[in-house]
Amino acid sequence: MSITSFNPPVRTLMGPGPSDVHPRITSAMARPTIGHLDPAFVGMMDEVKQMLQYAFQTKNQLTIPVSAPGSAGMETTFVNLLERGDKAIVCQNGVFGGRMKENVERCGATPIMVEDEWGKPVDPQKVEDALKANPDAKLLAFVHAETSTGARSDADILCKLAHDHDTLTLVDTVTSLAGCELKVDEWGIDAIYSGTQKCLSCTPGISPVSFSERAVDVITKRNSKVQSWFLDTNLVMGYWGSNAKRAYHHTAPVNALYALHEALVILQEEGLENAWARHTNNHQALRAGLEAMGLAFVVDEAHRLPQLNSVTIPDGIDEAAVRSRLLNEFNLEIGAGLGTLAGRVWRIGLMGYSSRAENIFLCLSSLEAVLSDMGADVNTGVALEAAQAAMK
Repeated sequence: MSITSFNPPVRTLMGPGPSDVHPRITSAMARPTIGHLDPAFVGMMDEVKQMLQYAFQTKNQLTIPVSAPGSAGMETTFVNLLERGDKAIVCQNGVFGGRMKENVERCGATPIMVEDEWGKPVDPQKVEDALKANPDAKLLAFVHAETSTGARSDADILCKLAHDHDTLTLVDTVTSLAGCELKVDEWGIDAIYSGTQKCLSCTPGISPVSFSERAVDVITKRNSKVQSWFLDTNLVMGYWGSNAKRAYHHTAPVNALYALHEALVILQEEGLENAWARHTNNHQALRAGLEAMGLAFVVDEAHRLPQLNSVTIPDGIDEAAVRSRLLNEFNLEIGAGLGTLAGRVWRIGLMGYSSRAENIFLCLSSLEAVLSDMGADVNTGVALEAAQAAMK
């Protein structure tokens, strides 16, 4: 057997993640590897922390990138805040709320579930009722941007409700960071995690997290050790802490952090509010084209994510066959539905570097070509014009 170097095909990534990686980021990853305790690298680490604070809109000192993907960021927030016997209110309106429940249980804590229909936002009234019924709940956990459905919940209102009941907030922003409005300090988010492979246009493998002073106080006053040695922020901060000699904790993914640094520089250059506006404007163009074609959205407009679009599948169409043809004939990736939406929707991402006019036109033209060839009941010859007219 003779295995040669792997050369992946060039794809356009418009699924639920990863998104297209900006060329400046892939270039950054090719820079020389240096030691993870090298003074030059330590200086770059400080810049990464500073730029993550900007991206999250926070002054939290405990704002760091976890050396693993978003799922590890999720686990970091839960294992540091929860202890055996604690109670946590967990909102589920899609796949990732279910993963939060799993984390609560693995911490030995009790999840109090607040459930909403997939494709709908978390219902603040249900959350308030749960908070009133469980005054001893330690935290409220919810997904800001539910990747499995494309629904956005009102993090500002939910966090205010939690704080009114003296409850910590823990928020999943894997899909929302840099793609839509997110204000950690203003909204009162106590623990938050995200990922690099969505709206930051970076490669997968790093999870930015941030903890408020209130959350840090809870962590430092724990009665038991954090169940994960690797994710214990008390230990990790010896490596990522400020104004101190860095203590060895683990070998950081040096070149992956070069990539994150470059991604955050690009975000800073564009401006956070401009990035939010770009995602919204491109969503409106994609939406105009899809609706002109005759396709509909699952999520109500008021709660719809601009960066992740769940679109209904025309009657009688094999959705997997469509995705396969898009990939093989047009090198275009879109995503399938998950859970209760499996087989009912496609998930079309417009995240980060993927959120560009040329990608919108490619998606609309190739989708129209495949659907019309398969005999779907769609309008042809109108999608591109509608999208172009909607562009600002």
